[in-house]
Amino acid sequence: SLYPDWAQPGRAWGMAIDLDACIGCNACSLACQAENNTPVVGPAEVARGREMHWLRVDLHAEPDGRGAFQPVPCMHCEKAPCEVVCPVNATVHDNEGLNLMVYARCIGTRTCSNNCPYKVRRFNWHGYAREPGAVPVRNPEVPIRPRGVIEKCTYCQHRIQSARLAADLEGRPLRDGEVETACQRACPTRAITFGDVNDADSAVSRAKRGGRNYALLGELGTRPRTTYLARVRR
Repeated sequence: SLYPDWAQPGRAWGMAIDLDACIGCNACSLACQAENNTPVVGPAEVARGREMHWLRVDLHAEPDGRGAFQPVPCMHCEKAPCEVVCPVNATVHDNEGLNLMVYARCIGTRTCSNNCPYKVRRFNWHGYAREPGAVPVRNPEVPIRPRGVIEKCTYCQHRIQSARLAADLEGRPLRDGEVETACQRACPTRAITFGDVNDADSAVSRAKRGGRNYALLGELGTRPRTTYLARVRR
């Protein structure tokens, strides 16, 4: 890259997903949808390519004919290609490495989605949550997004903030494992690990140091904070 590295003092959030443990049950996708008030748009909208879920589980065919599953959330890239193309600076990096959306700024150009190689950004075509008969909001900690903005995974930022406030009130630092994303907590095989990658002793750092760790489309130089542990063929 022609750009210098980002300085990441303090905490830096990251995720590792063990593909050898993933069974493709979609519990992570459903948990993310319920946690973040993501609307159910129905089969007609999905057929038009207007799905809204923030996390998808891809199915890949292996040479032996078996299927392999790969959950794909927002990668929270350190060199995020979505950020440099936004005309209103609606997608930004915070000091802990999270790639965030400022919904009040977004004007729906979708340039960020077009520039995302992972295709994990969703455009809110309709005011799904405000339409007649819509399911009421069930998680008051996550805002309802208006029509015409881009949505995506935030690493459950509201959970990070709640854990940080609780630690501050007790006068102590955050402990490893204290913050669990919705997808991580719902995974029955514990395939998802989340934590501070700057902490060498954290579970996510140990997972990323393993020989199976790799970045999806890493050759593009996006430097994603979400990486994968390769599946072991038996």
